[in-house]
Amino acid sequence: MEHAAPPSSRPTQPDSTQDRPGRTVPECIAGLLYVVRVLLGHGRRLAETVPNRAANVEFAIVAGVCGTYNLPAILARLQRGILRAMALERYLLVRAEKGRDITFVEPRAPTPAKPSAKPLAEPQEAEQKVPKPGRRPFDPDDLRIPTIEELDAEVRRRPLGRTIAAICMDLAVIPSFCTGTFWNDLFETLRAYGGSLTVICKVREIRATSFQKERNQRPDTWGFAWKFPPPETVRQVLGYMIGEAPRADPPGPRLATAPP
Repeated sequence: MEHAAPPSSRPTQPDSTQDRPGRTVPECIAGLLYVVRVLLGHGRRLAETVPNRAANVEFAIVAGVCGTYNLPAILARLQRGILRAMALERYLLVRAEKGRDITFVEPRAPTPAKPSAKPLAEPQEAEQKVPKPGRRPFDPDDLRIPTIEELDAEVRRRPLGRTIAAICMDLAVIPSFCTGTFWNDLFETLRAYGGSLTVICKVREIRATSFQKERNQRPDTWGFAWKFPPPETVRQVLGYMIGEAPRADPPGPRLATAPP
């Protein structure tokens, strides 16, 4: 399956078309590597800081995107997102080594259903169809972490946009956590590779509802607005906006009255 990524101007980022001395990375792969590596760097930094910040009031902006205050669940998703991003990076580097760039994924038009030529059988005579075992679909709220082999196979067979969308859902990537430039790059990448922003938004809504139920049981958290954090709060919790360099010493958030 061939994939594609649109070129994008990234003036504040290093030149990703030169991945190693003496070898020029194909243009579309370079654009993809930029997006993947920003996501991967974010995931790694977040996984390092989450255990030390989970008791802070402002940590609710991250927990809300993950749908829970449960730290093991958050860390499991982060680990899966990091491993999936690493698998995608490996795939892109192999293609770049071979000089094989990536082409655009054309959106598929819906296929109209064909009328059945066979008459409907009576209920008692209807054939009982046993569903065939298929590939495991991606469930963002299933905490299972695939093996490296499974992730590599998944990247090869799926549109790259679906893999990037899965990474975003695991690494708590939403527009308000990103710089405007990087979110535009990410949005265009999803659209060009066959990813779905709609799916990401639906998962976000489901998790927000689930998270609110947890907060309803925690009166100590009610005073903090978590749904639409301003950039200052994001930088206070993460130390950066996704798409920019992290701060060396982000200001310490306030402690909650009780740990999650």
